[in-house]
Amino acid sequence: MEIQQRASHDIQPLIEQRADPFIYRHSDGYYYFVASVPEYDRIEIRRAQNLEKLVTSTPVVIWRKRETGILSANIWAPELHFIDNKWYVYFAAAHTTETNEGLFDHRMYVLENENANPLEGSWMERGQVRTEWESFALDATTFEHNGSRYYVWAQKDPNIEDNSNLYISKMSIPWTLTGSQTMISMPEYDWEIIGYKVNEGAAFLRKGNRVFLSYSASATDFNYCMGLLEADADADLLDATSWRKSQTAVLSTDESISMYGPGHNSFTVSEDDEETLFVFHARTYKNIIGDPLYDPNRHTFVTALLWTADGRPDFRGSVAALARSLQ
Repeated sequence: MEIQQRASHDIQPLIEQRADPFIYRHSDGYYYFVASVPEYDRIEIRRAQNLEKLVTSTPVVIWRKRETGILSANIWAPELHFIDNKWYVYFAAAHTTETNEGLFDHRMYVLENENANPLEGSWMERGQVRTEWESFALDATTFEHNGSRYYVWAQKDPNIEDNSNLYISKMSIPWTLTGSQTMISMPEYDWEIIGYKVNEGAAFLRKGNRVFLSYSASATDFNYCMGLLEADADADLLDATSWRKSQTAVLSTDESISMYGPGHNSFTVSEDDEETLFVFHARTYKNIIGDPLYDPNRHTFVTALLWTADGRPDFRGSVAALARSLQ
């Protein structure tokens, strides 16, 4: 399917046909961009000294899927992190494109590169990130907070009748979990269970004395939307009771600006380090032929993140501001 034409009042993507976007601004002054490609067959990185140049920068393929077996299908949602002077890519991969009771067989994996420039050097497969179960797992992110490194991901609990919940654990090294693994959110509200019962795609953000995890919910068509978890910055993040959950979606389809199924976001910073930027994907049309997962037109959008008067991320206001900027 070709990229769809958009009206002048619609929000405009930064990068087309890239879902699950992750943008990281490094200390070298470059923005690094990774995302799911429509073919789901590789991981590529592009970099530029400003966001606009990311559009035309040449992607470098750092890894391709295997022909058969593990790591051979549906390469999804890579994230690029710089930890202890090395680069790591976290991603999910399946054995097959077939499903079992509506679920793929994804597991979570890690790549490592010691080179100062992640577009160069060699990438080593560090293997699977092992959790308490061997079950559908994906959309991992990692962050450091108060001296500890954490890992947050989505996984199917074999004992719960849903698709995926959100879990958190500490890490001993960048590809190994340690200690307790805590479920911090499961799909429970009406807006989280449309089509599928899904919580996935978490992204970490700190503001003042609070930390936030935005996440995505429901099926990947126009019903895809975002929720928000928050905790006090000095709380025990491994204690499920530390997290408070939004009772309504914090961002969802807005037909007035042709934004459908927004979600799987990340955060980065402006060039002057003064603003937090909100990065997310969405489609610009509602009706999809076939499985939404194989529709290529989830595009990457970027806008300045606004904040509510009570200090929470204002995702709807941020997107509205992006739409107004085009009028």
